[in-house]
Amino acid sequence: MREFIDVTGKTEDEAISKALAQLGLDRDDVSVEILERAKSGFLGLGSCPAKVRVSYGPEEEEEPAPAAPAAPKVQPKPEQPKKAPKPEKKTEKPAPTRQEKVESRPAPVRELGEEVDDEKAQAIKKFLSGLLAQMESSAEVKVYLPEKGRYKVILEGKSLGTLIGRRGETLDAIQQLTSYAVNRTGGRVRVQLDAEGYREKREQSLQNLARKVAGKVVKYRRSVTLEPMNAYERHVIHTALQEVPGVTTYSTGTEPNRRVIVAYDREKR
Repeated sequence: MREFIDVTGKTEDEAISKALAQLGLDRDDVSVEILERAKSGFLGLGSCPAKVRVSYGPEEEEEPAPAAPAAPKVQPKPEQPKKAPKPEKKTEKPAPTRQEKVESRPAPVRELGEEVDDEKAQAIKKFLSGLLAQMESSAEVKVYLPEKGRYKVILEGKSLGTLIGRRGETLDAIQQLTSYAVNRTGGRVRVQLDAEGYREKREQSLQNLARKVAGKVVKYRRSVTLEPMNAYERHVIHTALQEVPGVTTYSTGTEPNRRVIVAYDREKR
């Protein structure tokens, strides 16, 4: 039986953060339901804080839950046999997962403003230039500052699939090394690395996957366990389904095989 706590805050994010701090858990260890939206009121009158319910602990349906491909075999409506196989083929595999697909799609256009050349940006370029040279890559490094404390780094060039790797694993490793190298001297900042618009395309793919799986969970009232994902990808799934009626999400397992479980929740119907 899952347990929960109700917490209030000035905003939904503040309430969630307070709950996580109280429980000593990470975001992907819990499921969140928005009970009340924050209201500012008029001239300070009638204001209302946000209220969220944070659930944690083991889910009873986790053990008997079938693997995702098994659910579509249940035919609630025998008169429509042709429609059943469709979700089985498309539900559990977010695309793109292969480097060829990543390279073939055009990168989305983003407004990041002008490039920056401050001390942190110079450190990022210096480290990455040396690392890319060792990897025999001619990719160009461009650094932007979309918001204070967060540097967006774009690698530009041809055939960057090897820098992205399978499901972004190489890109994640390069980003982690860059962040460590830049922050070890103090003045901690956040570094986000991207190439060929991979991050946005992967996020859209995961959001589509989350919606499809949620539809299947509600239809068959059975949990679905997704493939192993890193912390960022699990966060995308949790966020995409946070307010979807009838489903709740939580994570299970240990890294690097930690997975998101999308479970049926009668209380959110």
